Formats: sequence, structure tokens, C-alpha cells
Amino acid sequence: MKFLELRLAVYQPDIPQNLGSMIRLAACFGVKMDIIGPCGFPFAKVALKRTAMDYLDLAEIEHHSSYKFFRATIPPLRRLVLLTAQSSASIWDFNFQPNDTIIVGRESAGVPDTIRREIKDQIKIPLVPSVRCLNVANAASIALAEATRQMCSLQNI
Repeated sequence: MKFLELRLAVYQPDIPQNLGSMIRLAACFGVKMDIIGPCGFPFAKVALKRTAMDYLDLAEIEHHSSYKFFRATIPPLRRLVLLTAQSSASIWDFNFQPNDTIIVGRESAGVPDTIRREIKDQIKIPLVPSVRCLNVANAASIALAEATRQMCSLQNI
């Protein structure tokens, strides 16, 4: 399988079903995935098998025990893009690049302020004012679809 240069990173996932959905998403879009621990559940194939199904073996996943170890693996030219409801920048106005890693936070709390402050590029999916946010797997799907759309347009795929 040919993987795009885009990556999806999931920070300390709380819910195995959402992580399983995002693993399936990464496999279907052909992007590599980073899982940043610790997870809010025992990280094991058994916990993910029901939602990731047979896509677990198709996805290329790197598991990092902490954010510190994740950061240590990032090449200097890779850009981190945080998907957060707290951003004022719309995903629709953002120019994704082939070397981007889209990061989503925990379902229960997003990412800590210390991490939010260090990531320069932050985007949100505009929603109607009366709602808080989307499910993290749904939000990751929208962001990855938009980034992929832009990359395919750039590469004439």
C-alpha cells in the first residue's frame, strides 16, 4: 500500500472504539498513524479488534509511550497541526502541506495547555454556535479528508 506523507497522531485516546475508527481511517486513506500514550485503556489488539476490524493489520502505526517520545521522533521539516475546538482558524482556510501531522486530543480533555502552546498551527472545524464539538474520530475524518483533498489536488491525483 502506498502511504501519503500526511500523518494522523492521536494524543492519549480514552475510548478504544474511537481509536479503532481512526486506525481504520488511517488505513483507508493510506496515512501513517502515531498513537501517543498512555492510553485511557489497555492498549492491545484485542481492545481494538472490534472497531478496527481487519484494518488493524493494514494501518502503519507507531506507538509512543509519551508525548515527549513522540516529539523526539519528529523530523525538523514535519509540521504539527493541532485540530482543536479552541482555535479561531478554520480548517477550510488552512493550507495543508505534504509533511503535516494532524494531531487530535483526548476525547475527554483535548491536549494539555502546555502542548497547545507549543504547536503553532491550530485549526478547527466550524460548527453551529449551539454545539460544543464533534466526536474525535469524526473530526479526524473531516480533517484528513480535507488534507488529502488538498494533497491530491497538488499532486494531480
